[in-house]
Amino acid sequence: MWPVVFISACFLRISSACEFKPLETGIVCRLTKPAALVLNEQTAQVIQAAFQHASIPDINGERGVRFLGKVTYGLTNIQISNLSIESSEVELREDDAINIVIKNVSSSIKGILNYGYGSWFVHVGHSIEFEIDSSTDLVINNKLACTNRRVAADTSDCYLTFHKLQLHLHGNKDPGWLRQLFTDFISFTLKLVLKSQICKEINYVANLLADFIQYRAGDFLTSGDIGVNIDLTSFPVTKANYLETHHKGLLVYKNTTVHFNNSVFSPSLLTEDRMLYFWFSEDVLNSLALAAFLDQRFVLLLTGHELKEILKDDIESNQEILQEIFHEASSNSSLTKVWSLTPPEIRITPKGTLVTSSVAVQLSTSLDEKPKLYFETDVITTIQASYANKKLRLHLVDYVVHIKNVISSLQISTEEDQKEAALNQFLNKIVSKFGIPTVIERLEPALTSLMNSKGLYLFEIINPEIIPYQGYLIVQMDFGFPHHLLVDFLKKSM
Repeated sequence: MWPVVFISACFLRISSACEFKPLETGIVCRLTKPAALVLNEQTAQVIQAAFQHASIPDINGERGVRFLGKVTYGLTNIQISNLSIESSEVELREDDAINIVIKNVSSSIKGILNYGYGSWFVHVGHSIEFEIDSSTDLVINNKLACTNRRVAADTSDCYLTFHKLQLHLHGNKDPGWLRQLFTDFISFTLKLVLKSQICKEINYVANLLADFIQYRAGDFLTSGDIGVNIDLTSFPVTKANYLETHHKGLLVYKNTTVHFNNSVFSPSLLTEDRMLYFWFSEDVLNSLALAAFLDQRFVLLLTGHELKEILKDDIESNQEILQEIFHEASSNSSLTKVWSLTPPEIRITPKGTLVTSSVAVQLSTSLDEKPKLYFETDVITTIQASYANKKLRLHLVDYVVHIKNVISSLQISTEEDQKEAALNQFLNKIVSKFGIPTVIERLEPALTSLMNSKGLYLFEIINPEIIPYQGYLIVQMDFGFPHHLLVDFLKKSM
């Protein structure tokens, strides 16, 4: 059952209620057959919750019986317990559905049997406890539906095949004839009721979990006012070895709208070697960078002490400039501010993620009306990312720095033209050797913390890879099922 839920979060059948625009695709998710098999290991947990949570209505009926007259009966307070499952299998049916077969679901059904028989002038009534031992196979063909461009599970193609439905009556000395009588009366009706209620409950749990997972997926791509539209953009692809779905990936930020209609995705870009794949267009990352800029997140403030710690390894060279900077920075009121002047531009290449940005740096104290040092720099960096030990790592591959618009009141005992050249050379070195690494060092824990705040650390991610290509990147991984998360969800929701 869990494969239904997890796959529902990413993969769905089409519905006339959904309109698709394939060229808007910015994110693609592919789940392969090995992943479905791992997820299927948790089927018993969800099926057990569905059986135990199912509300079985009272069953009432009557029938005319020779020698006894009209026999009426009612089964009340029906409860299911002692449930066990022998095995579960999942199959991805190409262009059809996710077929799940639960074999030998054994359970005990208990309740009260009220019955009466006789004629209009003589009527005998009794009430006894009953217990039914049942064993059945459960088959679910999950045809996923699209509602408002989001997933909804349809498990109406669900049926039970009973191997055993044995009635036990308690408190009666000779219940043989009664057991036979009520077994014949009740078994057919009880089978229909169980099928209806169990399948209804399974459908409820599937949609409950699908809604929850979609919420978690959307929340994972959300930070403050910044979000990502994960509506579907095309028909899902169902193969015997994998399932695949396409999502918009459009920026959601206040009144800002960014559209892109040139998706370069094709199925051949993903393989079937790993359990889970995510394909991201560079347009998605570029729009997120725009939102972060508009949200004023690309601002770094350094105290005088922090600046000195950053530059301490360069004390022996450029002593004159550094001594004056440190003299200014030694004041508790000094502050160095670094911020983006324009939205960073992100392009993905096989070498890594290319980030082009225009940055301003200002060193000032509260005593000065004008900054001691102000300059702007155009920086082009190539970054590769990796994820290990539940931490994001950013690796600097290459960089280009261009210093411009320098305004300085620092006193350097050189000729004016030499002073400008020396200062530009010094600033280029500082940005390259210390500035870029400092920004990366602060981005790593900040992004890791953001992902952990969404619960990523709770999942067992195995050998994840972040692979850049021309215009897109692929995240591929294997995973272990977070059983504790499922148990916690069922406890809170059922």
